[in-house]
Amino acid sequence: MINGYMSINEIANKWNLSQRRVRAMCADGLIPGAAKLGKEWAIPVSAERPVDGRITSGEFINWRKKQEE
Repeated sequence: MINGYMSINEIANKWNLSQRRVRAMCADGLIPGAAKLGKEWAIPVSAERPVDGRITSGEFINWRKKQEE
């Protein structure tokens, strides 16, 4: 990898996330400075882990069934 940049695998291990989640964050533009070089992403070493905006509380489990009642 280029000096000053890390790969998806390295960032996923550093941030304790899956590789797929890190790729999605790069594609969504949540990681500033991330650049796609061919098929690979290059993420700056100094990049901070973005806030994960996914809902994990379980509040919306089976939300369709709740609306029907």
